[in-house]
Amino acid sequence: MYILALFGNLLIILTVSSDSHLHTPMYFFLSNLSMIDIGYISTTVPRVIVDIQTHCPVISYVGCLTQMSLIIIFACMDDMLLSVMAYDRFVAICHPLYYQVIMNPSSCGVLLLGSFLLSLVNLLLHYVAVLSFSNCEDIFEISNFFCGPSELFKLACFDTFTTNIVRYCAGALFGLLPISGIIFSYFKIVSSIMRSSSSSNGKWKTFSTCGSHLSIVCLFYGTALGMYFSSSLSLSPKTNAVASVMYTVVTPMLNPFIYSLRNKDIKTALRKILSRTF
Repeated sequence: MYILALFGNLLIILTVSSDSHLHTPMYFFLSNLSMIDIGYISTTVPRVIVDIQTHCPVISYVGCLTQMSLIIIFACMDDMLLSVMAYDRFVAICHPLYYQVIMNPSSCGVLLLGSFLLSLVNLLLHYVAVLSFSNCEDIFEISNFFCGPSELFKLACFDTFTTNIVRYCAGALFGLLPISGIIFSYFKIVSSIMRSSSSSNGKWKTFSTCGSHLSIVCLFYGTALGMYFSSSLSLSPKTNAVASVMYTVVTPMLNPFIYSLRNKDIKTALRKILSRTF
């Protein structure tokens, strides 16, 4: 699964960078999403492979904080980029005449940089609570295969009021706001399509350009909610591990295949690359 995820996401990046027809905002954000997925899955899976081979699932305090930091940054950037891609589809469908003006290269760079800075803010919010664990016991047992923030919050040895405030603030800022933006964008898209005078076939073709993005949004938030509830409801470690695998491994692996299988531009560019190669 790890090799498939690396291969699929690298293929998306190579395809977008090598075909000039794909040098558009939509595919710019898609290639960055693929790079983030590579970083996200590489934060957890190689460590799991080492633990399985060495039969020593032990991680240092600094290593645990580093892994948690990378997970938060990559997951938050994934979340933000999905919202930015929804906004891109909204502008392309609802304001096509202004698309090139609104989604110019500078705006795309600012949106990408803003996503990264918001991810750093999310990380700092988590550090407020997690860094206090240094005053606790020397040894912790984490009921998962990686140092996720939800697992670390359970190990708090002080008043959990601070950790709850951090969790709710981070969830509202970096969970509810992005999904609200996605829902609002697609509400406007559907309203614009329904008001258009084109035929039903033309309306379906217009909306089908959003199919790949919608599939990834459903996969990302579906697995994220599964991991969140399995962790919050204190279900069995096996259930929690399965939900975590779906979120941290399966989603990055399936994203490039969803885009390549459902997107005509990607498939055309892939055929060109294969024809040049062979």
